[in-house]
Amino acid sequence: MGDGQDERFRNLPSIDRVVGALSLNEPAAVVAAAARRAVDLARDAIRSGADAPTLDEVLEQTRGILHGRKQRRLTRVINATGVLLHTNLGRAPLGPEQLDAVRNIASGYSNLEFDLTTGRRGSRYHHAADLIAEATGAEAALVVNNNAAGVLLSLATLCKGREVVISRGELVEIGGEFRIPQVMSAAGVKLVEVGTTNRTHLADYERAITADTAAIFKVHPSNYRVVGFASSVAAADLSRLARGREVLFLHDIGSGLLRAPDGTPWTAEEPTVETSLAEGADLVTFSGDKLLGGPQAGIIVGRESLIASLSKNPLLRALRVDKMTLAALEATLVAYSKDGPAALPLWRMALADPEDLERRATELAERIQGRASDGVKVEATASEAVAGGGSSPGGAIPSWAVAVEHPERSAAELERTLRDSAPPVIARVSDDRLLLDLRTVDPADDALLFEACVAALH
Repeated sequence: MGDGQDERFRNLPSIDRVVGALSLNEPAAVVAAAARRAVDLARDAIRSGADAPTLDEVLEQTRGILHGRKQRRLTRVINATGVLLHTNLGRAPLGPEQLDAVRNIASGYSNLEFDLTTGRRGSRYHHAADLIAEATGAEAALVVNNNAAGVLLSLATLCKGREVVISRGELVEIGGEFRIPQVMSAAGVKLVEVGTTNRTHLADYERAITADTAAIFKVHPSNYRVVGFASSVAAADLSRLARGREVLFLHDIGSGLLRAPDGTPWTAEEPTVETSLAEGADLVTFSGDKLLGGPQAGIIVGRESLIASLSKNPLLRALRVDKMTLAALEATLVAYSKDGPAALPLWRMALADPEDLERRATELAERIQGRASDGVKVEATASEAVAGGGSSPGGAIPSWAVAVEHPERSAAELERTLRDSAPPVIARVSDDRLLLDLRTVDPADDALLFEACVAALH
């Protein structure tokens, strides 16, 4: 070491001194680890020729490390994006009845795999199955941990080693860059593509079916829409073809819309579970945490003999759901059947009257404007929300938002500041205006949203 580098190292504060100078509501081991990391970074900087940081600079670095660590933990956020089923924000929120059911089951023992009638071992897969069958009109049902798992289990059980016919226009990519061909490959089936990206005809399927074909597989392209010179084959036509050629018809509808509530024109292109089964699908797979409005789960409904086969596949062990998911799902189905979709938080937001949203947006904008500095412009503005989560692409839902413009700070900077709120507020930016869409904000959170906006503007 030379040029006083060893002296700069000696000037670094000790870990104990850094920890002692901080007064934080964090475990001591966590604070010490952050302090050690801050001092290590300072040593690296000194080796590169920098001066030794002051104690205050090391403390600030430590606080930043702790803040970044905290930001990586799961935390509740306010969704002001206008995206109802925001995949990155956890999709459908759960309501009091659903949370009470989870709390009741999670806080003690349960009959998860115990038959109360016989006093012997039972099956976790029987829970919720009857409720799902009643809600959908299916012969039987099975619950796994997500919809991709439902597709994987169905293909691996019923089609492994054989051909499965699917339209090229339905070879979609789902979240996390996973693609339908990859899922099919993992299931051990032979992918047979028919048609083109934009147009597939019934004759394409007819020509592709051979003695080695196990199933026709239709996937709802729920996260995009092809418009213009485009066509696809209806599920009812594929079902008739499958029956005539003695192969299975498997339908992945994705978002799990049981039936479309009144006043939701944005769901017009969304297939429903009831319709798919009525049109003759042998199995239908869908998500529990999308338009059903429940917890993350994959739900498989259809013919009882096929569900029985799926239940015997050893792969099911790796795809099973836990007791808390089952409790929340049961509560979701009970609420849905008893009081309709409006009993669930997702659908209360989706069905909220635009006039009520306008009133809330106007009141909130006026309150924020009253606390803003000169030059800041805050106003209520008409907006468009979307379903999100790979549901109803292109279907706009009329909404209202609070728009904020700052004379010195960009909308992107304000958006970043709101993400540091407690709880974090996730907004969107449009035309260099910060937009807080209230369709996805619980009215009970309006006060928190107000405080976060005032703090961000100052």
